[in-house]
Amino acid sequence: MARPTNRSRSQPRAPGRSPWRRRFRLAFQIGLGAAVLGLLALVIAVYVARASLPSFEQLKSSQNGQMIRVHAADGTVIVSLGPSYGEWLPYRRIPDVMRDATVSVEDRRFRSHIGVDPIGLARAVKVRVERGRWVQGGSTITQQLARTVFLSSQKKFGRKFREWILALALERKFSKDQILELYLNKVYYGGGAYGIDAASRRFFGHGADRLSLAEAATIAGLVKAPSNYSPTADVEAAKGRAGVVIEKMVETGAITRAEAAEARPGDLALQPAPNQNSVRYFTDWALPQLDMLIDEQEAPLEVYTTLDLNMQRAADAAIRQNAPAGAQGALVSLDRDGAVRAMVGGKDYVTSIYNRATQAQRQPGSAFKLFVYLSALESGHKPDDTVVDEPVTIDGWSPRNDSRRNSGPVSLRTAFAYSLNTVAAKLGQEVGFSTVADMARRFGITTPINTHPSMVLGTSDVRLIDMTRAFASVAANGVAVAPYAITKVEAEGEVIYRHEVDRSHVLVSPYVAAQMLAMLQTAVSTRRGRAAQIGRPVAGKTGTTSSSKDGWFLGFSSGLTTGVWMGRDDARAIRGLSGGQAPARAFAAFMGPATRNRPIEQFQTEVTLPEWEMGNEEDAYLGQPDNGVFVDPDGNPIGEDAIPPARVGEEEEAPPPAQIDGQPAPSRQLEELIDRVTGEDRTPPPPPPDRRRPPPREPVYRDERPNQ
Repeated sequence: MARPTNRSRSQPRAPGRSPWRRRFRLAFQIGLGAAVLGLLALVIAVYVARASLPSFEQLKSSQNGQMIRVHAADGTVIVSLGPSYGEWLPYRRIPDVMRDATVSVEDRRFRSHIGVDPIGLARAVKVRVERGRWVQGGSTITQQLARTVFLSSQKKFGRKFREWILALALERKFSKDQILELYLNKVYYGGGAYGIDAASRRFFGHGADRLSLAEAATIAGLVKAPSNYSPTADVEAAKGRAGVVIEKMVETGAITRAEAAEARPGDLALQPAPNQNSVRYFTDWALPQLDMLIDEQEAPLEVYTTLDLNMQRAADAAIRQNAPAGAQGALVSLDRDGAVRAMVGGKDYVTSIYNRATQAQRQPGSAFKLFVYLSALESGHKPDDTVVDEPVTIDGWSPRNDSRRNSGPVSLRTAFAYSLNTVAAKLGQEVGFSTVADMARRFGITTPINTHPSMVLGTSDVRLIDMTRAFASVAANGVAVAPYAITKVEAEGEVIYRHEVDRSHVLVSPYVAAQMLAMLQTAVSTRRGRAAQIGRPVAGKTGTTSSSKDGWFLGFSSGLTTGVWMGRDDARAIRGLSGGQAPARAFAAFMGPATRNRPIEQFQTEVTLPEWEMGNEEDAYLGQPDNGVFVDPDGNPIGEDAIPPARVGEEEEAPPPAQIDGQPAPSRQLEELIDRVTGEDRTPPPPPPDRRRPPPREPVYRDERPNQ
């Protein structure tokens, strides 16, 4: 039997049996099988997703975050936080121009595709290849709805694949009209607005059922880039984008060229954004309190507050107009029950969100003497009790009056009205410095208080809102007043919180509060309090710290208590700043209009002017009021040349006269008359200090060292 030759083995195989053809056929079969399996898996995934989708009614009611609307005392919405949702508009109520504008610019094949548009995807890939980057994503309206409701905006393939599955499922479960209804009521349009109704009210001041062609085009154009095209961010960009949308509507046949020409989006009148400058100081302080008041985390909230918008505007103007150049200012005003009617934390919220009314801790100067005298009154002293204004040294600390003189026997009332530092030090030593600190804490001071003797001059840092609270408690006859901002909270029409005022906490006996009130009224009734006068009974106290770093005025009238602080954030001295000047003027500038519609209330105490004020308009005994005593780091008094000079144009008070047999001497006018009659020459004033010498070391308060 003949064996096969090598030639016969090398003969070519039949064309249909070549290896590469078999490999191709195998690959095709595998690919086809994989495709079938993939398609089957896709169908299964779509139907599984379809089965798990919420119902149409459930999707209508679901929201993408908690909305909080903050109302002023009169019900006006002052701030909207979180997502804002308007009225849900059924498909039939959505204007045709809004539906057409959206479909034209976002998905012109919306009515013909199955949720994912292969043609749109191919177009997006083609542009990607031509330009080297993704310019358009090819996402349909259905895909955008799936992303808005169920997914994030991450540009990852895994997220994109899930988006396709959900889009296909949405198309299987809902009609095109339902999908478009969901989309137009849920998509984000910028400015915190979700849905066309919220956007229409946000940008045009009316509901979406009354949208014009130009307005609809403006809103439809926002979806592409809400932060870039939002009218609140760039008006011109928004109007330009609206023009693009109108052109797309012409291309799709939704409108005619004539209708497009009549639209004129450039002439649109946009709703101005509300001025939320100084109001934000108040809302930033108030809203964190919600965590302690309610547990609701999902339902939209309507938060009603105590803020009086007219008072807030007056407060903002008072601080802006009266704060010295380069200085900041803050104001808090409390009603008799503790309701915060106005709060200003700085000159401009936009440039500085730091709330100096509630966060800043600054020395109050002589305003802190409120607690010294409250302690003295509670211990048995009376306003007309006599004390001796004389040099005093306590534990090595020797305070001096701002006038650098002593006046001998004076009443407690007079010592308070003229803010005598030596008397305050003696009273603090008598009642105990820890007692004064306890009184301050009792009246609402929450910051640490040192018990070094110098604390009676206001050397411990405090907050403006705490000091205002303390003065309000005195005005309330010694009953504690707690500041509050939120009156009630509603969720879905139901009141879930309502504030209740607690008047049960008595801080001091009514007679002590009445005596203190009388002294506060006296302090403002002197010429030194003239800047705070508003044409009706006022009680209050000034405060000025070392080197004029801080100026305070706190007082009350007609049931309204207001505190004002001014100074620099870096605690540098401000030339001529004192509590009786700019802060007192700001107090009056605010309280005048704030109390205009309130009845005039007489205090239940009689005003008794200091003995030096009786029949004497000179009022020149004690120098500038309320400048803190100047001491070196060791607590020793320093020379008068370290006192900052008054600003040009400001009245400078004269020093007190000498003492005669322990009693106040006659006024300067009388002394000058005697000199002229007797022919005696008065001693010439000393020459002014050499301005060329280096300035002395800046004085500091003793308590600027660690507490002792």
